[in-house]
Amino acid sequence: MRQPTWTVVVPVKRLGAAKSRLRGALPVVPHEELALALVADTVRAVRACAAVAEVLVVTDDPAVAATAAAAGARVVPDAPDAGLNAAFRHGARLATAAGAGVRVAGLTADLPALRPTELAAALHAATAGPGVRRFVADAPGTGTVLLAAPPGVPLDPRFGVGSAAAHRASGALPLTGDWPTLRRDVDTAADLAAAARLGLGPRTAALAGQPAGRPG
Repeated sequence: MRQPTWTVVVPVKRLGAAKSRLRGALPVVPHEELALALVADTVRAVRACAAVAEVLVVTDDPAVAATAAAAGARVVPDAPDAGLNAAFRHGARLATAAGAGVRVAGLTADLPALRPTELAAALHAATAGPGVRRFVADAPGTGTVLLAAPPGVPLDPRFGVGSAAAHRASGALPLTGDWPTLRRDVDTAADLAAAARLGLGPRTAALAGQPAGRPG
């Protein structure tokens, strides 16, 4: 088995401001609790990925920090109101400060169906070919769920509306593997239902009243 070589940076907003379009998706569940469950299941899956040496969570939310640390992630504080891309850059700087040869990937925190094997396959694909950044678009194809940079190459994140096109325009190459659980980020109630059909991680599944269905 190959040694794990990737540090995965996962920024997370304060829960009260996170996932605003998802508010009310589970009417009997407090919004912050659902947002935290998405984070918990994402971090859990990343920690279980054989290609990942470290998960670095960037947040200034105490509940997120405690949950991520309990899952085995390294937690670092975010600068208030700095924004998503600033958080990715901050995490990437800390990751590369560990020394030469570090591979850094940025991952969104809303992937409750993520299977570790799919993440491993995408990260492996990111090491093939020339030393350029690679990205994985979300299920609709307009957003980005994963951005990976080889050693010595800045992560240079462009997350946000239309990020797939923005990453491509910045020189990053798309990865086109069939990774449905990696591509299934959750922003709306419809997204959550789609993730449930793939099999939710245990924390989100419990809130949704479904059995956990995410194999390795």
